[in-house]
Amino acid sequence: MPATPPPPGSPAWWAARPAPVPPAGPRRGRPALDPARIVDTALRLVDEHGVQAFSLRMLAEELNSGTATLYRHFDGKDEILAHVVDRVLGEADLDGLAEDTADWREALTVTAHRFHDALRRHPHTLPPLIAHVPVGPHGLAQRERVLAALLAHGLPAELAARAFTAVTHYVIGFTAQQHGPGTAPDDGADLAAFYRGLDPASYPALLRTAETLTAVSPDEEFEFGLTLLVLGLDRLHHPPGNRP
Repeated sequence: MPATPPPPGSPAWWAARPAPVPPAGPRRGRPALDPARIVDTALRLVDEHGVQAFSLRMLAEELNSGTATLYRHFDGKDEILAHVVDRVLGEADLDGLAEDTADWREALTVTAHRFHDALRRHPHTLPPLIAHVPVGPHGLAQRERVLAALLAHGLPAELAARAFTAVTHYVIGFTAQQHGPGTAPDDGADLAAFYRGLDPASYPALLRTAETLTAVSPDEEFEFGLTLLVLGLDRLHHPPGNRP
């Protein structure tokens, strides 16, 4: 039986990607499209309509082209979405991260905020991002920049790897829960009123904490959770009694 091809976006799929080759000469039919333009347009359409509504027909019409032209570069919608996700990861400006930050804590914090900002701009790309480890060209380059900065600032390799993984998982999970497709609108006032109507004998702790549970903004919550992560990593790096 022929081997099942790896799913688009997976590490095996990215590893098998051939280097782009320019056309050898003029071709019949409509002119070829720049793959980067295809991906940029696909990202805009995903932002506007979501992953489920996005289609090759929609993309071709937006590009004033045909689906056959798209198939010259990509085998289908899933391949285009893999490149769209990688394109979003490349939006986080992490150039010079080691030089522009004072220590590994700041490098990790800056990384988290810039990834968070990029994902918030494109919340509809979160489902395909979550589906695979992001190891496309931009994803690998960003991972290399962050890990290089953490190592340059003195974090041991094992802790640098675990710190990167923990913080990026936190960013993706938090952004998906707060800003992803289908996220409920902010209903803090209604939720606070609901908590206040609970039976005090059954829910005394909820009533004591109801105001804070419903009044903290997502930005404050993100910052608080990120601070806890960085402080915990610092404690692992310098356990009590073994600090410089």
